[in-house]
Amino acid sequence: MPEPAKKTASAFTKKPKTTEVVEGDTAVFEAETEKTGIKVKWQRAGAEMFESEKYIIKAEGNKHSLTINNIGREDDATYAVIAGSSKVKFDLKVKEPEKSEAVLPTEAVCTPIVSESPTPAETQPAECSKSSEVPAPEAQPELPLDPVGLFVTRPQDGEVTVGGNITFTCKVAGASMLKKPSVKWFKGKWMDLGSKVGKHLQLHDSYDRNNKVYIYEMHIIQAKMTYAGGYRCEVSTKDKFDSCNFSLIVNEAPATGDMDIRTAFRRTSLVGGGRRMPAACLSAEGHEDGAELDFSALLKKSKSEPKTESQPDVDVWDILRRAPPSEYEKIAFQYGITDLRGMLKRLKRIKKEEKKSTAFLQKLDPAYQVDKGQKIKLMVELANPDAEVKWLKNGQEIQVSGRYIFEAVGNKRILTINHCSLADDAAYQCVVDEEKSFTELFVKEPPILISHPLEDQVVMVGERVEFECEVSEEGAAVKWEKDGIELKREETFKYRFKKDGKKHYLIMNESTKEDSGHYTVKTNEKKLEVYQSIADLTVRARDQAVFKCEVSDENVKGIWLKNGKEVIPDERIKISHIGRIHKLTIDDVTPEDEADYSFVPEGFAYNLSAKLRFLEIKIDFVPRQEPPKIHLDFMGQAAPDTIVVVAGNKLRLDVPISGDPIPTVIWQKVNKNSCNVLSNADSMDSPDSSRDLSNESKLLSETEGRVRVEMHEDHCIFIIEGAEKPDEGVYRVTVKNPAGEDKADITVKVIDVPDPPEAPKIVDVGEDYCTVQWQPPKYDGGQPILGYILERKKKKSYRWMRLNFDLLKELSYEAKRMIEGVVYEMRLYAVNSIGMSRPSPASQPFMPIAPPSEPTHLTVEDISDSTVTLKWRPPERIGAGGLDGYNVEYCKEGSTEWVPALQGLTERTSALIKDLVTGDKLYFRVRAINLAGESEPALTKEPVTIQEILQRPKFWLPRYLRQTLVKKGKPRPKVTWTKDGQTLDAKEVGIRNSTTDTILFIRKAEHHHSGTYEVEVQIENMNDKVAITMQIMDKPGPPQNVKIIDVWGFNVALEWKPPQDDGNAQILGYTIQKADKKTMEWYTVFDHYRRTNCVVSDLIMGNEYYFRVFSENLCGLSETAATTKTPAYIQKTGTIYKPPSYKEHDFSEAPKFTHPLVSRSVISGYNATLSCAVRGSPKPKIFWYKNKVDLSGDAKYRMFSKQGVLTLEIRKPRPFDGGFYTCKAVNECGEAEIECRLDVRAPQ
Repeated sequence: MPEPAKKTASAFTKKPKTTEVVEGDTAVFEAETEKTGIKVKWQRAGAEMFESEKYIIKAEGNKHSLTINNIGREDDATYAVIAGSSKVKFDLKVKEPEKSEAVLPTEAVCTPIVSESPTPAETQPAECSKSSEVPAPEAQPELPLDPVGLFVTRPQDGEVTVGGNITFTCKVAGASMLKKPSVKWFKGKWMDLGSKVGKHLQLHDSYDRNNKVYIYEMHIIQAKMTYAGGYRCEVSTKDKFDSCNFSLIVNEAPATGDMDIRTAFRRTSLVGGGRRMPAACLSAEGHEDGAELDFSALLKKSKSEPKTESQPDVDVWDILRRAPPSEYEKIAFQYGITDLRGMLKRLKRIKKEEKKSTAFLQKLDPAYQVDKGQKIKLMVELANPDAEVKWLKNGQEIQVSGRYIFEAVGNKRILTINHCSLADDAAYQCVVDEEKSFTELFVKEPPILISHPLEDQVVMVGERVEFECEVSEEGAAVKWEKDGIELKREETFKYRFKKDGKKHYLIMNESTKEDSGHYTVKTNEKKLEVYQSIADLTVRARDQAVFKCEVSDENVKGIWLKNGKEVIPDERIKISHIGRIHKLTIDDVTPEDEADYSFVPEGFAYNLSAKLRFLEIKIDFVPRQEPPKIHLDFMGQAAPDTIVVVAGNKLRLDVPISGDPIPTVIWQKVNKNSCNVLSNADSMDSPDSSRDLSNESKLLSETEGRVRVEMHEDHCIFIIEGAEKPDEGVYRVTVKNPAGEDKADITVKVIDVPDPPEAPKIVDVGEDYCTVQWQPPKYDGGQPILGYILERKKKKSYRWMRLNFDLLKELSYEAKRMIEGVVYEMRLYAVNSIGMSRPSPASQPFMPIAPPSEPTHLTVEDISDSTVTLKWRPPERIGAGGLDGYNVEYCKEGSTEWVPALQGLTERTSALIKDLVTGDKLYFRVRAINLAGESEPALTKEPVTIQEILQRPKFWLPRYLRQTLVKKGKPRPKVTWTKDGQTLDAKEVGIRNSTTDTILFIRKAEHHHSGTYEVEVQIENMNDKVAITMQIMDKPGPPQNVKIIDVWGFNVALEWKPPQDDGNAQILGYTIQKADKKTMEWYTVFDHYRRTNCVVSDLIMGNEYYFRVFSENLCGLSETAATTKTPAYIQKTGTIYKPPSYKEHDFSEAPKFTHPLVSRSVISGYNATLSCAVRGSPKPKIFWYKNKVDLSGDAKYRMFSKQGVLTLEIRKPRPFDGGFYTCKAVNECGEAEIECRLDVRAPQ
């Protein structure tokens, strides 16, 4: 395989451009090459050009030119200039000379250019047009330029004939703009024409560098009546905005020709300026049920009389609005109305809209537009905020889902549609009671654009060629063409097509000279689908043959072929195109009509073929009568017993009939339960039949209505629009003629979603679950119930949460994973094969709650001859319901009857049960009770005998013994305390005994209280003893004889003796401190020092130091220290300083209270404090007294002294703690006292 050709740089510095020239003029094309001396060739349509009288070729250095004289229509072609391996293509467009010789001035306002030719190439820009339909410059005054807005010239109103072309042009000043402005074209108020670009609409823009003006053009090709209306052009830059409005008038073609029935019946919507915009311009899809028919265009066409300018317009709508119903058919015949029923339906809707809405304060807009994939909200405002609202899409109710969200904000109701797709392009209704609000939603799909175009290539014969382009959307279909002819894979397998995401490739492995040409890639081609193909027909003479096909795009046209030749319609052969359906109808078939017929869609490679066979039948002209017959078993199918239709859908039943003469058809809805059903003959003969008919059968007339009958020659059509439940029943069709009659019964069954079930019931509630039960709905919609969907929510919330994703088959369900203590509500839906019902009413609010667990550690605390004391602990799990109390019961051994031990509930975790019979054996149980009920009982394992038990006395010493001993014994023992065999003095020691313990109090412990204490417990002749050794400790005294042994250098050696009083505890160590004689600030040198001598080092030369020593035991440091009597002087080497003698100032001061004690009154049981402030030097020693009794050794009182503030804290005082409290401060200079009164009162 040869290597791909490398793209080389262009040899041209100036390239010729496409030019448009009037026929008969001269055209000059110029080119410049990069270098001189390069051979340049000119080509026309791929063939080399040579110099002649018509073609003049010049070359001067690197400048080359081609001049074409006396240009004709044959010169309209593609030209090229070749230099080396570079090739540049350009076009010459030839246009016909204009009839008017006048030329519009360049400053004049641009006038839309109108052309009757449907060819896009002939559409001309407005400023260059010389069309005869444009008024002469003398007739149109020159308008000034726009000095304020962004527009230099604005698009003006235009007028065009059906099938013609027209161009609207606007110019925007670009001299002061840094970036290109953004221009949008709109039809009406909101429809953006940028998404409608295609066969009939093209948008172009260019830039005039000489005048520095941006030119924007909108080309409308093959205009239709529906294109008429108001248009708007908007231009915007970064900080400016401007817009202008203009209108287009489309006149009817002078010849009637074939009329497109869709154009006449096109639905219209109001747009800006009071004009009507056809719905075909709003959306690519229409909906038959929601469409409104506009016959105004049809009524303007009259086959009998040509339209003249002087003929007055007739408002048929006003005539029908004022006429009585009996005159409708006469008016339809007079004005040529072909579909009276459609006009009356729309007229009825117009009359309804004239009434003022009582349910809506604000209705839906007539139409909405949204881009594909975006979100849109439809909102109405209700007069009654509590009214129930239903949303319908194409007549079907919308159910809540992830894409459809219903919101209620005050009296506003909002429908939100997420991620809009083409399936959401539909008609929507909001229904409140009997009133409805209609709208249409149009989903705009962005067009597929070519983001990276093709590039010209010049290759050598035999080289590989690869064209590449990129489109805006992945998966888009593209079509490759060469010189306007589509390329296909089947063509000698020469071309290979490749697709890689958004990129598309055309590959030719070996190129030849024949491959030279103009290659084009096209997109935005929709794939055409055939919904119904044409079928072979066999018809008899004088019968009608109808070929019918249906394709996916209603805008696709096509032609019908007969044996390969196009079928020309006439009076007998008719061709119609309505929506997606194409029909070829041949009346009075003859043998010449037997052939192969084909339908070829325009622009698609499809060919739908079928054969028409002529059936020769000998016709017997003997007049005879044929009795009528109803053919319910037509097309070889058995007649259905029951016709099932979903509520809201349309039912259409074609019933073929036969008979000669043509029979009369009567439809009735009969009551099968009645034994006598009236026939049509009876109803005509009996004068009372009309009264009985209302009870037993209902006669269906042929007039319009929701349930109606359409009559035809060989069949009748039974139609029910939007089937409802009352439409269900038996319908009888009767055909009659002079030869007889025939009857047939057709059963119609209407099925729907089921009715909502009744409110569910909550039958059981637990800690995090509940059991829900419900009943089936009263009406199942005609289909069996498939299951149910259950939802729950918190009472104060609006968000319902679905509990099951698979349908529930049963009528009960256990809902789990709830939060205890939260109030919930339940509701459910019933589901059948049609859909889901509306939700049921909410259940009664309920709260998941569970009883507590059983009490724990139930024990018998004490037993006597008539009482039992029980103790237990609270349950491990109480729950959100709290705990109301405990229920205590007992039962005799061998019995099953439990007797309440207490009246009501007790909140304590112990109980004393009295009045029991001595000797009974009883079981006891305790239950915890809350709002949800009783817990499981806590039960004694063995029966308890009601009898006091004699227990041997015994002591338990507490793990951390202070003064309390625990004793046990029954009955209550006698307790005796002794010290060293001697009875204790009651004045110094207090003893308190209870049933379970004994306590020894020593208010003020002294050293002489140390010793061995013995406690004896005695019950009758049994006793128990325990000995306790008590040691009373205190802080030690100061060490003795602290002296300086030696001073050398920076060191001092100290020595001392142990303290005389060790505080009744072992000496743990000493703390040595030093102080400079100048400051007398003490600093610790050693702490926890165990020896009685030490060396203090690192002293400062020239200073004198004092030293002191504290002793330490378990109670702490001694209160005073032993200090050296003389200082130690650290001498300087070589010099001796003799300090002068100063008289020291005496700072000593007797104690003095600066803030007195204040009498107070406090509440019993709460800590109380008494505070005062004192000063004195040296620091005074503080003593507190109550009623002249020293409080220093009483543990009930705590004394604090901080920065001269003295505080006495009394722990939980009682009334006996009241009295006079005195604070005394003492130092060597004197003493001071202060007193206050403290009252302790009982709490109220």
